[in-house]
Amino acid sequence: MKQINGYVSFVLHAHLPFVHHPESEDYLEEQWLFEAISETYIPLLLNFKKLEEEKVDFRITMSITPPLLSMLDNKLLQNRYIKYLETHIELCKKELVRTKYDKRLNELSKYYYDRYSNDLYIFKDVYNCNLINAFKHFQDIGVLEIITCGATHGFFPILFINEKTIRAQIAVGVQTYEKYFGKKPRGIWLPECGYVPEADKYLKEFGIEYVITETHGILYANPTPIYGTAAPIVSPGGVVAFGRDLESSRQVWSSINGYPGDYNYREFYRDIGYDVDYDYIKPYIASNGARVPTGIKYYRITGKDCIKDYYNPRWALDSVEKQSGHFFDCRQKQINEISPHMDKPPIILCPYDAELYGHWWYEGPLWLYTLFKKIFYDECNFSLITPSEYIDLYPEMQISTPCRSSWGANGYNGVWLNETNDYIHRHLHKAGDRMVELAHLFPNEMDELKKLALNQCARELLLAQSSDWLFIITNGTMVDYAKKRIKEHIGRFTKLYNELKNNKINEKFLKQILEQDSIFPEINYMIYY
Repeated sequence: MKQINGYVSFVLHAHLPFVHHPESEDYLEEQWLFEAISETYIPLLLNFKKLEEEKVDFRITMSITPPLLSMLDNKLLQNRYIKYLETHIELCKKELVRTKYDKRLNELSKYYYDRYSNDLYIFKDVYNCNLINAFKHFQDIGVLEIITCGATHGFFPILFINEKTIRAQIAVGVQTYEKYFGKKPRGIWLPECGYVPEADKYLKEFGIEYVITETHGILYANPTPIYGTAAPIVSPGGVVAFGRDLESSRQVWSSINGYPGDYNYREFYRDIGYDVDYDYIKPYIASNGARVPTGIKYYRITGKDCIKDYYNPRWALDSVEKQSGHFFDCRQKQINEISPHMDKPPIILCPYDAELYGHWWYEGPLWLYTLFKKIFYDECNFSLITPSEYIDLYPEMQISTPCRSSWGANGYNGVWLNETNDYIHRHLHKAGDRMVELAHLFPNEMDELKKLALNQCARELLLAQSSDWLFIITNGTMVDYAKKRIKEHIGRFTKLYNELKNNKINEKFLKQILEQDSIFPEINYMIYY
């Protein structure tokens, strides 16, 4: 029997913005979803399944955001993902021929052919195109806790100027969760870990018990928490806050000495989309002819100033074993140092973007599997736990108000409010005010056409509020697309707003955007009342 002196809690944040273009197959941004399915979501599910089959008791928490749930449930995107896989399998077959004179390269070509072929089999035949139910299975058997997020990942520290826009983000996030999982979520991953005290009353209104915050959101709470991030605190409004543990995060995240930088791991930035002859690869890259990643990557990180060597899965497995052992030992030492000074066992919260595991760090899902087995079988002083389980075991906690914070660079709002994107906020705030105005002008509207238009206004506002667009503009990647999305959603909202005010709705226009922006079919605009 293990002597438990503390707990470790992994929380993975699975999120992508809603990208849905029935009008065209030329939007490269749809591949964000397809890459995440093949590189993160299916690998996580397969490793969870192996743990289940091997009777390894483990715990992990995942937020699966409403936009991601909506895309995973979308028939058009499911069919396009199947087409994406079939195209990759076709390319892999050609690679088997192209690389046949290089034994090591040819082995990797076969590896990718098998990988994408298996993805197709798993997605179509095992999961029947329903990854949501696949994740739900692990929640139902008690090893995975799924939590929610804001409806479209709107950034609360800026939206709170009109609190009803935060309330709507929370309400629709909870409603979407209930639709897919049949019960209320106990926790929420605050979008971008953005905490503001003004949100607490709405979190409580919709039954949310706890939030995930950034480290300094806890460390600078008022009054100062006695145990730092080693124990949750509860706000005066009754919302429990768990803060990210810095030490465990650095070991995984750090670009200097984090695990994903191991020289044996797959190199993310070397891809045959950029490496091979243009005429050969042209059918498999962007429709406009631009070279883009294909997901077929033959090289390992190797070293900073070295010529890249071929990827070797066996060597990568050696690094996985070594680093899971290192993480295991570090948590034991950390808990041994902390626990004597606490009146309850500490909890080490390890929150990460889910896409780190598999997409950015190819070996990440295997690392989790290896670590979880080690924790289960080896003698150690801690167990895995979910935040809900910890609250149930240790309901008494210090009352303290978390600091306004986020997990963006420098810890506050700069990523989502700076000179590159500040012009957007006045439009978001104006649209938010107008949405509240519409809810009061048309309370419980009975006219079906007006109700359709009002609900679509709510969708367009929520889609415009996605923090992803502001983040993308700040980072300087896919900027034109992000700006286009904000402009389109605000434009569609404003057009419908004026048509409603003038009692002259363009049915053709409404039908068109209903098809394109089809998120949240059950939405009720009265959430803004």
